[in-house]
Amino acid sequence: MIPVESTERLLRRIRDGEGAAKQALYERCLPLLRRWAHGRLPNYARDIADTDDLVQLTLLRALNNLHEFEAGDSGSFLAYLRQILLNEVRAELRKRQRRGEKVDIDAAPMADNCVSVVEQLVGEERMRSYEGALAALDREQQSLIVMRLEFGMSYQEIALETANSPDAVRMRVTRALKTVASRLAAEQD
Repeated sequence: MIPVESTERLLRRIRDGEGAAKQALYERCLPLLRRWAHGRLPNYARDIADTDDLVQLTLLRALNNLHEFEAGDSGSFLAYLRQILLNEVRAELRKRQRRGEKVDIDAAPMADNCVSVVEQLVGEERMRSYEGALAALDREQQSLIVMRLEFGMSYQEIALETANSPDAVRMRVTRALKTVASRLAAEQD
């Protein structure tokens, strides 16, 4: 079995001109971004820009502009990708709003799992609270939470990225999550 390289190592190889490293990084990040992006676009906008298209566009932009990326701590490239993808999703939603296209509510299929307007607003409020609590953490804790929760990476995968043991990663993620949870709880009081 071929040993898996960290993102940091792949980035160094890409900067050294190895095309295979660029492909390896693309293949590694594609499923992570797909997982993260799933459900980020509202249903009414999914027919305009398929989530996969936004994910691929994000990866191509990031990989073609690596000269602009400065590696910081572990997980910084994934945070960079997350921000690019988030910007792409927002741009797509703004385009949709500018077009002024409307969704015919009567023609829209109503499923049992449809989310009401109130539930959507509460969800958006919780998301803003989460983002605020996340932003209050140090960069390392932010990266750990993003890798674990948003990208769905295993402790083993995060350990590879951070050069720590899976047990150490698990403890650090747990501490960071407790901090976020306490900040969210304090905000509700």
